[in-house]
Amino acid sequence: MTVIVIGVDHRHAPLELLERLAVSGDDLPKVIADAARRDHVAEAVVLSTCNRTEIYAAVDRFHDAYEGLCEVLGDRDPLSDPDLFNHLEFRTDDAAVEHLFSVAAGLESVVIGETDILGQIRAAWDVARDEGAVGPQLNTLFRHAVEVGKRARNETAISRSIASVSAAAVAMATDRLGGLTGRPVAVLGVGDMGARTATALAGAGVDDLIVANRTRSHADELALRVGGRVVDMDDLAGLCAEIDLLVTSTGSNELLIGRSDLERAMADRNGRPLLIIDIAMPRDVDPAAGDLAGVTLLDMDDVGRFVDVGVARRRGEVDAVEHIVADEVDRYRSRRTARSAAPIVTELRRRAESVRVAELEHANGRLGDLTEVERDAVEALTRRIVAKFLHLPSVRLGELAGTVRGDRIAEALVDLFDLDDGDGGDGDSDDAGDRSSAD
Repeated sequence: MTVIVIGVDHRHAPLELLERLAVSGDDLPKVIADAARRDHVAEAVVLSTCNRTEIYAAVDRFHDAYEGLCEVLGDRDPLSDPDLFNHLEFRTDDAAVEHLFSVAAGLESVVIGETDILGQIRAAWDVARDEGAVGPQLNTLFRHAVEVGKRARNETAISRSIASVSAAAVAMATDRLGGLTGRPVAVLGVGDMGARTATALAGAGVDDLIVANRTRSHADELALRVGGRVVDMDDLAGLCAEIDLLVTSTGSNELLIGRSDLERAMADRNGRPLLIIDIAMPRDVDPAAGDLAGVTLLDMDDVGRFVDVGVARRRGEVDAVEHIVADEVDRYRSRRTARSAAPIVTELRRRAESVRVAELEHANGRLGDLTEVERDAVEALTRRIVAKFLHLPSVRLGELAGTVRGDRIAEALVDLFDLDDGDGGDGDSDDAGDRSSAD
């Protein structure tokens, strides 16, 4: 079985393509099911954030599986096919493992070292498990990826300073406006990222913090936590006439603020400029609104450019995390080699022995006339039959351990004989981070 990853990310695709391919939480189970049912795909996990949409899969014929998974992505936006195939990234085996580990460690994020991605990986894995779309291969891989992400943050300073998109947005706003104290500021959306943004704004000295959300009760809860006030979504146009900064991060699949809304708001501002930072995926604000006089509209691309300045200062930490990722890829490969041979052989022999013993006990009534010596002979004979029958498969599996063919044989044995491959359950009850909408 081969592990592959196929998808687009912020390093290789424009923001417009990323938002067209973004998978909302409501759509995620359907897309996972679509990927898992494709020919030659045995397991699948879909990871979709504001910086990437990727399908991780365990496949038995990767060329055929590749075509099917491309169709899954293409079905998200049939009109984007030319753009999609120009920007699609595809990796297999160790390269796919290294990529996921780098993503988990925060090396592939817009904000290098940000912490949100661990929660997103865990959430994507959880949904795939709930849908019955993962098995031994991807369970092991994603569990190890979470370990890598935690190790990178525990052993290096990669996540210190600005370590999330929301923190970067607040820092960028502070830089643009020369401080936030005394300025009316609004947050649109109260999900994980919106809540973190509101908390960061309160910590940055905002004393007039306004919260808006489609579900009023959720907005009330967040406003109470950060000492803010709530406005209804129907009052967005009036809100934009009042504030100096708007940060949006909803999970809506449609634009919430159009160009005409902001035209009306700007007419009531008496020339005062308005800064909008849209960190939603897809975007909440019509990009055309950025052309209006007095409106500065920033998005995830702008956040990326802002945080690039700080990456140079953390270059040493990036190098350290890259070494951790390389070390963990080697460790995963060693685990895979061991997992594909010894434990499966042991379990196969245990299963055969249990069948042998059960059959002897079942035949006990017919063997009642045997002497003790004869019973020992029958015992020895059946043991030799089982041992000789399993000898060649055991040797062959050991010789092929760690190879693609060996992996296929090992997984076939697990499936055919319903073996426990020693992988067990989750093995990690710690939270992997907040489950949010941006990496």
